[in-house]
Amino acid sequence: MSVIFQILPLIKYPLLKPIYKAYYPLAKVKKNERVVVGYQQQTIIAIVRFRPIEQYTLLTGMLVVPDHRQQGIGQQLLSYCATEELNSNCYCFAYQHLETFYQQGGFHAIESEQLPSSLRQLFLRYITNGKKLLPMQYKSVDMA
Repeated sequence: MSVIFQILPLIKYPLLKPIYKAYYPLAKVKKNERVVVGYQQQTIIAIVRFRPIEQYTLLTGMLVVPDHRQQGIGQQLLSYCATEELNSNCYCFAYQHLETFYQQGGFHAIESEQLPSSLRQLFLRYITNGKKLLPMQYKSVDMA
């Protein structure tokens, strides 16, 4: 069954609340974020948010509903985002066990010192709180 990806209009952001509450309860969608979703039979099964920080973008809150995992939907979502959202000013703080997943989507691990200052401060705050994260930067195929 195919998945349709699109940028979610702001007016539809409330649709995300029950999904995040069920599967990713600490996540909160903010109005200044851009959200890309994957629909299957008019049901949202995949979400990723892009949070603006100065002139940069932080990919955050990526979720594929558990019943739809291990089917390549996350990679399809990243591929869609590569044409719509991703550029070299886009970063993510990946859980260490997801490094390969994000590498397949065009992100490359970097040292925290390579992060722009505003993102480095945020990253350091996260890891100080005990999160096992890896800073990554998107590099298009042309830049690799």
